[in-house]
Amino acid sequence: MDYFELFELPHRFELSPAVLAEKFRTLQRAVHPDRFGAASEQEKRIALQRSAHINDAYQTLKHPLSRAVYMLSTAGHDLKSEQKSFSDTSFLFQQMELREQLEELQSSQNAGALFDMQTEIQSEIKAYLKRIGEALDAPTKGDYAEVADEVRKLKFFYKLAEELEQVEEALINY
Repeated sequence: MDYFELFELPHRFELSPAVLAEKFRTLQRAVHPDRFGAASEQEKRIALQRSAHINDAYQTLKHPLSRAVYMLSTAGHDLKSEQKSFSDTSFLFQQMELREQLEELQSSQNAGALFDMQTEIQSEIKAYLKRIGEALDAPTKGDYAEVADEVRKLKFFYKLAEELEQVEEALINY
């Protein structure tokens, strides 16, 4: 079953985290394996499978990047199994520069520069999410090839944000 249908939500990128969480809790209460303690083994197994499916759906829809990847996959663009390289040289150059900045931060342990870079990366992530959301929620949905490229680029920024968090943790624990 489609994750949006499961949660009775419109098939849109923009969604309310509070509504999603409430629907998740409602669904989980209905199928939680503890409610099937006196049931047959088959009913217990089905309840466990349904609970796992609801958890997977919730985790996918909860996070914007995984939600975008899921929406593209339902539209026929499976990004999970592809091995596509970028032809956008300006993006690749930007990534190389950001990687160099990250390496400098790791050696300099400059908290101010770290904060500035984190702010820059979060700004990029917000801009990508806005563009992706607008494209996925557009009333006239068409070719998603450009949206898929935006999602691929967004993955780079999320990975960089995670690495910046690791640098921050190392700086704090230093």
